[in-house]
Amino acid sequence: MPAKEKIIIIVAGGKGERMGANMPKQFLPLNGKPILMHTIEAFYTNNPAIRIIVVLPEMQQAYWADLCIAHGFNIRHRVVSGGETRYHSVKNALALISPGSIVGIHDGVRPLIDQQVIRQCFQAAETHPAVIPVIPLSDSIREIGQTEQQSRPVDRQRYRLVQTPQVFQSDILLQAYEAPYNPQFTDDASVVGQISDIHLVAGNKENIKITTREDLIIAEALLAQPAKCRT
Repeated sequence: MPAKEKIIIIVAGGKGERMGANMPKQFLPLNGKPILMHTIEAFYTNNPAIRIIVVLPEMQQAYWADLCIAHGFNIRHRVVSGGETRYHSVKNALALISPGSIVGIHDGVRPLIDQQVIRQCFQAAETHPAVIPVIPLSDSIREIGQTEQQSRPVDRQRYRLVQTPQVFQSDILLQAYEAPYNPQFTDDASVVGQISDIHLVAGNKENIKITTREDLIIAEALLAQPAKCRT
């Protein structure tokens, strides 16, 4: 049986508002080049044969093309226009997906995804229809009631923080995205979870989503460490 095609959809639709920047956060420099380039490189390094689809707002695509020229960035990828929400952006990219493949979906501003986590997610998706990386909580958490004064503690051992890439067998992913948009679709697992169980694998705590200036400082510090210290 031939190997299933591996595809990664990288969703990069940020505006940088929480960052207080004058450009979209995925284009901010990190260790000398845009965050998005680090993210693409992570998947290409893991599997040079992977098909890479980048979802960007249409108005940002010319600027991205200029950045690629300026940085000599030549990793092959297809750019697709984003939609009103993440759900709609992913759905636009799914128009390029064929049945019988393994499809990962990743946040464009998570450049510090560990190579082992990528491998585990795609390998697990060979036998599980839906796979997501998660990490345990280290802080205590409370559930808010009608007001903050009505909060109560909950057992953090029963909860996990969800990361990306979230990896799926394409047939189940395409079927799940036939559902109409729901505001409760906060990630792809919440879409696919309507029709499939979700298999959890261990993520890596360095795989932060860069949304604030503090996140950018942390990412710079992590990149300054030897790779073996970040795994």
